[in-house]
Amino acid sequence: MAQGRERDEGPHSAGGASLSVRWVQGFPKQNVHFVNDNTICYPCGNYVIFINIETKKKTVLQCSNGIVGVMATNIRCEVVAFSDRKLKPLIYIYSFPGLTRRTKLKGNILLDYTLLSFSYCGTYLASYSSLPEFELALWNWESSIILCRKSQPGMDVNQMSFNPMNWRQLCLSSPSTVSVWTIERSNQEHCFRARSVKLPLEDGSFFNETDVVFPQSLPKDLIYGPVLPLSAIAGLVGEEAETFRPKDDLYPLLHPTMHCWTPTSDLYIGCEEGHLLMINGDTLQVTVLNKIEEESPLEDRRNFISPVTLVYQKEGVLASGIDGFVYSFIIKDRSYMIEDFLEIERPVEHMAFSPNYTMLLIQTDKGSVYIYTFGKEPTLNKVLDACDGKFQAIDFITPGTQYFMTLTHSGEICVWWLEDCACVSKIYLNTLATVLACCPSSLSAAVGTEDGSVYFISVYDKESPQVVHKAFLSESSVQHVVYDQQGIFLLVGTSEGKVFIINANSSSSFQIIGFTEVAKDILQISTVSLLETDIVKVMVLSSLPEAGRSRLEMFTLPTLLPQVSTTFADERGRLKDEIIHKYLYELEHALSSAVLGFQSNQIYGFCSQVPYICSYLLPEEEHTGIYILKPYKKVQSRQYGPGLLYLSSHGLWLITIAKCGILCIRDVYTLETFAWCRSHSHQGHGIQSMRISMDGQNILVNGRDDGTLVYLKWKRFGGHLASEILDYYQKLLISLSSAMDKENHYLSTTPKVSVDLGSDSEHTKQKASTDLSQDELVLTDVKKEIPWIQQKSQEAIKKEVNLFSKKRKEIKQGIKSLSKTILNMMEENDKLENIAKLDQQEFGLDLEELERLHDESQEEVAKIIKDVEMHNLAKSYLAELIKEECWNSMAVKGRALKCFHIPCVVENFPMKARTVEELKELERVLQQKKIEAECLKLRKEIVEAQSGVKLIKQRHEEDDEEEEEEDKTVKYSNLPNYLLGSLSTDFGVDTSLLSSQLELHSREEKINQIILLKITAHKHIKPWHKAKELMVNHEKEHWLLIQDASTRLRALMDMMGGVLEVKKEDILRMVIPQPAFMAKPDAVWTEEERKQFKDYEKKVKELNEERDKYRKSLEAELKKLQNSIQESTQAFDEHLKRLFERRVKAEMVTNQEELKISNLAFSLLLDEELSSREKFLNNYLTRKQHEKSQTSEAVRKSREDLDVYKEHYDNLLAEDKVMDRSFKKEFSEIPGHQVDILYKLFKRRPRISKQKTHSETTSVVPFGELPGSGKLNKDAFAQLMKAMDELDNISNMPEGLDPLVWNHFCMTRRAKVENEQKVKQKAADLLEMATFLQKRVEEEEKVQQEIERVFHELILLQEEKVRFQLNLTIQILLKQGQVELENFQLVLEYSDAILINKNIIEDLNSVIRTQGQKKVASMMESKDVHKRILQIEWEHKKMEMEREDLNQKAWDIQMLFFSRDRQKYLNEPNYEALISIQIGIMEQTIAVLDKTHKKNVENCKKLLKKLGKFSNQKDIANYALSCNLREELVAVSERKDICNAMGSKLTCEKIVKERYENMMQQQKLTNISKQQAEQISILQTEVERLRMKTFPALVQM
Repeated sequence: MAQGRERDEGPHSAGGASLSVRWVQGFPKQNVHFVNDNTICYPCGNYVIFINIETKKKTVLQCSNGIVGVMATNIRCEVVAFSDRKLKPLIYIYSFPGLTRRTKLKGNILLDYTLLSFSYCGTYLASYSSLPEFELALWNWESSIILCRKSQPGMDVNQMSFNPMNWRQLCLSSPSTVSVWTIERSNQEHCFRARSVKLPLEDGSFFNETDVVFPQSLPKDLIYGPVLPLSAIAGLVGEEAETFRPKDDLYPLLHPTMHCWTPTSDLYIGCEEGHLLMINGDTLQVTVLNKIEEESPLEDRRNFISPVTLVYQKEGVLASGIDGFVYSFIIKDRSYMIEDFLEIERPVEHMAFSPNYTMLLIQTDKGSVYIYTFGKEPTLNKVLDACDGKFQAIDFITPGTQYFMTLTHSGEICVWWLEDCACVSKIYLNTLATVLACCPSSLSAAVGTEDGSVYFISVYDKESPQVVHKAFLSESSVQHVVYDQQGIFLLVGTSEGKVFIINANSSSSFQIIGFTEVAKDILQISTVSLLETDIVKVMVLSSLPEAGRSRLEMFTLPTLLPQVSTTFADERGRLKDEIIHKYLYELEHALSSAVLGFQSNQIYGFCSQVPYICSYLLPEEEHTGIYILKPYKKVQSRQYGPGLLYLSSHGLWLITIAKCGILCIRDVYTLETFAWCRSHSHQGHGIQSMRISMDGQNILVNGRDDGTLVYLKWKRFGGHLASEILDYYQKLLISLSSAMDKENHYLSTTPKVSVDLGSDSEHTKQKASTDLSQDELVLTDVKKEIPWIQQKSQEAIKKEVNLFSKKRKEIKQGIKSLSKTILNMMEENDKLENIAKLDQQEFGLDLEELERLHDESQEEVAKIIKDVEMHNLAKSYLAELIKEECWNSMAVKGRALKCFHIPCVVENFPMKARTVEELKELERVLQQKKIEAECLKLRKEIVEAQSGVKLIKQRHEEDDEEEEEEDKTVKYSNLPNYLLGSLSTDFGVDTSLLSSQLELHSREEKINQIILLKITAHKHIKPWHKAKELMVNHEKEHWLLIQDASTRLRALMDMMGGVLEVKKEDILRMVIPQPAFMAKPDAVWTEEERKQFKDYEKKVKELNEERDKYRKSLEAELKKLQNSIQESTQAFDEHLKRLFERRVKAEMVTNQEELKISNLAFSLLLDEELSSREKFLNNYLTRKQHEKSQTSEAVRKSREDLDVYKEHYDNLLAEDKVMDRSFKKEFSEIPGHQVDILYKLFKRRPRISKQKTHSETTSVVPFGELPGSGKLNKDAFAQLMKAMDELDNISNMPEGLDPLVWNHFCMTRRAKVENEQKVKQKAADLLEMATFLQKRVEEEEKVQQEIERVFHELILLQEEKVRFQLNLTIQILLKQGQVELENFQLVLEYSDAILINKNIIEDLNSVIRTQGQKKVASMMESKDVHKRILQIEWEHKKMEMEREDLNQKAWDIQMLFFSRDRQKYLNEPNYEALISIQIGIMEQTIAVLDKTHKKNVENCKKLLKKLGKFSNQKDIANYALSCNLREELVAVSERKDICNAMGSKLTCEKIVKERYENMMQQQKLTNISKQQAEQISILQTEVERLRMKTFPALVQM
């Protein structure tokens, strides 16, 4: 392979070095299984781990194609089956304990197998896959073939198990369903039959489900038509209609969690709701078992919710919950009682009994495995102690040859023995940990946590590690912890981009030297600390994702740095870049890992986006800024995904790991691979980390997601590779020996740090506060731990405070005086008015803070403004939509008129404009109606043309008048309003295009009628709109006239300066001024003044009188105007009232039309439902017919197979009988008594002794002896043959029997036994095939019944559809008082009623009266005629009787007897002469006859003499023949004996041939006689016919 070629091309040859897996450590994520009574196994990553319960010894089986999927075990055959997780996965079956592959199963699964299960007593394996196939398959794993498969789309299963007592039953359960699958077999054909269990509701009650396909209890609606199933109403026509249920009809069912089988083939089901169900395996009847509550103390009472796992035991089951307890359910009848069985520290996820039922396996959620042994002490044994989560980090304890450490994310640290991976000790940090590193110079380790701390663990005593120190570096999590090769420094990288340098020696109390800042995303820290140098080179790799590059930061640490650390770092602990020689490098491509080479200043990098490993040379000259590195050497990695690089202790091996799960060891010079191993797979996201020991002998590889830790060891290791690293290892140990002894001695004497590891929330919060001047730092809670970096910052702040204390005091005093001034200004500001006041923020002196607050407020305001704008925009958009929908789209806007004196408002009818589609549809309907009208007109013309030419001439003469009359007949419908269903004709609306309600049978007619009704409704509203518009326009014109007059008057006023004439009211408004002397007292007035006062009073009195008169005139005019306005408003109200009444009528007609439209729409909807139901039934019928064809084909095939197999069975049975009958013939040469003895031995069969199980085991194992299967039958047959060997022993041979005969007898008996076994097997198979055929026949009959039921349903549906199309819903107008009901009894059943016109009834009644009168008159006439008819009939009867008498007399005359002699006597004139002639002739004849008689007598006498002589001769000949006969009999007896000896086959054939010839001749003669008899009968018939011709014909007259 590629790796092999690369290894050979390298400069160093490892002598064929290769890596192998020594052991694997991992904990079960799936269920643990028993392989036999003492061994358990579970999958972990790429491996299946076997553990011996007694010795705790582990055995590992590796999957060659990646991670192990699901697994199952077969205890009887001791085999393990598991699947891989690759595309198109395979199933592998290995035998135990040899771990040899038995077979490989390849199916058609695309993604993954989810479940595997072996049958308990057969060679069958069931597999189940989820997406995308959801396929259940049954395998014969010995022959690697699929017996049958079936897909169930959407059925996700979480548990699958065979019935222990019947391998033909299989249970599949999921959180929502339980189904029992039956495997049916006919010879070599297998098939699945699935049945679902109807689960109860959540409360344990049962729900009576109705048939969705053929509902039986649908109500009958006599008004609105047929009631259809919900699937038809929903419009479903496919397979979804069979299971459709509305949301209101869906009820939550129980959710199964686990199931287990019982010896009676029943099922126990545990549910999430806490119920325990029992399901009958044959009928699938569900029984909810009742829980018997026992009174117990409150503190001991636990809330058992739902069982996580169930296992069956005698008289009940064992169940586990999430509370860490194992409960025993004691089941009796239909109730059960719960008892505590066992308490486990963790929740139990899986339980299983051992094959002999002496041990109970208990698996916890964490992965620990316990074995509970019945009847032994201790009863509970922990077989596998799982860690708390997957391994987060690993490392060797120096020097890496005996112990190593692991770390989990939860903070669990374990120390392991390297040889067999036995856990030596554990310690819990109780905090989330991230990384782990072991110190090369001491027996200590450093652990980084997410809270920014580093714990130092002393492993001087491997059995009791302890925390010796804790360094709280920062509040960001620790991502990297790296020791240099000599263990001088510990470098800690955090997520915030800081690298802390810590003294690795415990004697220095792990002094923190300082830190340096790098990029935040640190990927790897690499160090080089050679024995020959006194510096430590450090390289930090970080990523620049924005630029798609990587950054390298390198700095140098002298080994004497711990002694002079103060000169290298500032007061805050930051190392000075100039002193540590920090340089920056960047690469043009991204790296996932990089390490620093030991020689030549070389860097090795693993590219993250391309599969290359590159080396880079560092520049020898110093530089400033960022230096771009170019690849020096580039080699393909042949590993996909991001990887990591590691260097061995001597720096000559470059170890690469990647997402593919392959570990490669390369030469640092050529970068070529010389050793590799696939320890993990890409399905588990490859390898997370690896560690190699100092001597290079041991390699630990940790998986990323599979939770597997693999220990690799060299198979063949030697040559230069081994010598180089071992030499360097010895030098390194010698160099570190003194430091290690010193540090280990210090660790042995160092007391344990008092760190509470039992709690992760023990630290309290700390609050730090400073005063306004930041003069001092006050710690309010000294218990809170402060990070080291913050402590250094606080120390630096304190130094700065002490250094500038005087200056700070001066500034403080200035600030205090300034604050007083500002307070005074604020007090003065409060006293000012609101306009002159300043805001509180304007008094702030911190301009930066003010600016920040201002910016924050502006941001908040901008955010609020944006939110408000978006909210307003959304509301505006919604308002625009509403306006467009309710106002702009309206052709007629919604308006209203309100009365002045009456609480009445008249609103118009808002109407939308018709769309283009509606107008096109309307045009189509109108065109269709016109075409129908023309067709009707032409039909009438054709009918009239056929009636006569006269009508044609008259039609041509009437041109204009006839067209007008036809237009009128078309324009107005002849139907009355009550049949139209509305008052449309009262509004003058054209209803000629509307079809009659009694003619709307088709769907198209109903749709057209709806369109026309909408037009009619628009026409109803238009007249009312016109009347309203006229009224509104009249009011507008009147208002415009008034406005025009007032406008002209206002124009004149403006033109004349506002004074057209002096109005009277202006004069009356004038005030007469008081004289000036009125301010003086009356006593000092003069006479003149008194006269002026009288004139003044007179004028005032006259002015007041004029004012009163003018006021009264104005009041009269106002009253007149008010009356005029009142009359006008009342007239307006009356007009509006009439308009309102007209609106009510228009609304009534519109509602009537809308009601008709609604009825038609409902009928269309019902028609669609009927069509949907019909389509569904047709589709259902098609599926059933297809199923019928499949079942018929299956029946035909099964019957043919049964016939063929039955023929084979009959042949085999006949051969068995022939062997039994021919036994004595085969042994006819030996004496008869020996034959009888051998026959008895031939019938004898050995007794097979069954293996007796111990009584204790029998009492414990609930399933007892499992039924037999094919494999057990083979074993029984082999045991039988072994017992036959004992019977065939020579000691059982009868005395005096030839050994050759005995051997022949044994072979014959063995053949007979084998044949009997074949017959038994064939008989069992024949019965099975007959049962299979019977089931197929029953299925066919069931499908046929379904088809007949569908046909019946289709016929009923078609009848219902026709009835619905004929039984129309029409709308009739009834006047008030027209219908009177007694006792308010409304009849809704009108099945035998018809709807006809009243005029038709009246006309029919008048016709009936007229016809009745005519009937009475005709009856009177018929009465008189009837009397005359009776007389005539009596006379006619008399004449008939006379005629009959005369005919009888004539017949008697004709029938008188008249012989031939009488005829001759009457016809011959000489009758006597004729008689005498006849007498003479007769005498002559008699004489001749006498003569002839005598001659015949003489001839007979002569013949008698001759016969006497001939008889004498014959007697002599007979005597001679009798003598010869005796001789012949003797010869015949001799020949008979000869024939018996030689065989009588030829004689028998001759006799048979003679008999056959005689029979054929007899049959021929019989046929001839039949033919002659037929001819004789024909001749007799002809003779009789000829004889009848001579008789006279007596014809009746």
